Amino acid sequence: MLSPCHRQTLLDRRHALTQRFHRPVILWSGAALPRNFPSNTYPFRASSHFLYFAGLPLRNAALRLADGAAELFWDEPSSKAALWQSLPPSRATIAEQIGATAHYPVAQLEQYRTGAATLPSPDPWTRQCQEALLGRSVSGLDNHFDRTLAEAIVSLRLIQDEFALGEIRKALRVTIAAHQAGMQRSLTADRESQVRSAMEGIILDQDYTCAYSSIVTTHGEILHNDRYGNTIQAGDLILADVGAEATSGWASDITRTWPATGRFTSPQRDLYNLVLNAHDACIAALKPDVEYRSIHLLGCHILAQGLVDLGILRGSAADLVDQDIHALFFPHGIGHLLGLDVHDMEDLGDLAGYAPGRQRSDRFGLCYLRLDRPLQAGMVVTIEPGFYQVPSILHPARSQPKYQDWINWDALDRFSTVRGIRIEDDLYITPTGAETLSAALPVTPETIEMVMDSSS
Repeated sequence: MLSPCHRQTLLDRRHALTQRFHRPVILWSGAALPRNFPSNTYPFRASSHFLYFAGLPLRNAALRLADGAAELFWDEPSSKAALWQSLPPSRATIAEQIGATAHYPVAQLEQYRTGAATLPSPDPWTRQCQEALLGRSVSGLDNHFDRTLAEAIVSLRLIQDEFALGEIRKALRVTIAAHQAGMQRSLTADRESQVRSAMEGIILDQDYTCAYSSIVTTHGEILHNDRYGNTIQAGDLILADVGAEATSGWASDITRTWPATGRFTSPQRDLYNLVLNAHDACIAALKPDVEYRSIHLLGCHILAQGLVDLGILRGSAADLVDQDIHALFFPHGIGHLLGLDVHDMEDLGDLAGYAPGRQRSDRFGLCYLRLDRPLQAGMVVTIEPGFYQVPSILHPARSQPKYQDWINWDALDRFSTVRGIRIEDDLYITPTGAETLSAALPVTPETIEMVMDSSS
């Protein structure tokens, strides 16, 4: 059941789209895909573009938007389905909830396809249905009107309305509790999977889902580690990148790195504080009209200078960043957009992340930057600097002459037990700066140790 506030928000979003795009629009929710046989499906997640305007995660549904009005196309389950699942409200009831002016079976959608633009569904089965109905490819936004629609929706979804911001805050409250549970569980855990279980259990307990596949690992140098079988040893750091998704679909995204034993060693603390300095400086620099690329480069310079101060790198921070030497230890971008998707709207490629006319750099230190546009009040972004010792990057570099004058390998070896550190928070861009939405979760070494102390 949608709240009156949510329903009004949907009406406002549809009206705003009408001001930006003047043709009919059809958006599909998508289908639940089978894991092996048809009735055993993966968990269903509706298309975020559909959710943004429809508000409910209906399966195999379409929403037609024209002249500010919405028409719902969806087939009600047969009464026989009640043997296997609870039946949803009627199509008429759902249409009334979401503020649709009319509702029809899906078969009637063909009568309303003329001149309609769309965005590609994330699942291939629905994408085939889209292309069969519209008589064209939709995958690459090659159609002029589909691309214009995508640009219009990007302009809307870049700025989070009050309802969206409230849902992100709800997701973050659960995520913060999950991270605190993970910190405490790691003191007695034997394996990464036990820490993951403690964290995801908090999320499931609230009837939320994970916004993405959790990263909970002692091998923080594997940036998107999706394995949880490593044993936890004394002296390990645990990197946990875990975020809840609210029932409405809005995401959160937090990373913390903590010592498995509850106490940072001296090398761990030195590198952790370096990453924290970059994290804090980048957050302090956030405000409208600032280029996100400049925030990334600020983080890179602070990391480079800190590595010089620790004796790991040689030279000036400016030269190290210009030559992408810092990227050996910080190869990814400083963050990304956050909203209905954890990497918001990246199903559209770089259309949302990059301002019009901009393309990704081919430089090692910039090619993984996910966001390259001026910040605007109302955006939600992440800030997530890191330090990593990735064997596939560092081992070849040890034998390449270009790096020998820049890197003190003997000094780096003194930090060999620090595989990976990342610190990530979610930020709301205000008219004058930024609010750290995830500020309630401890981030300094001292406060993290206090959280872990409280469980003993």
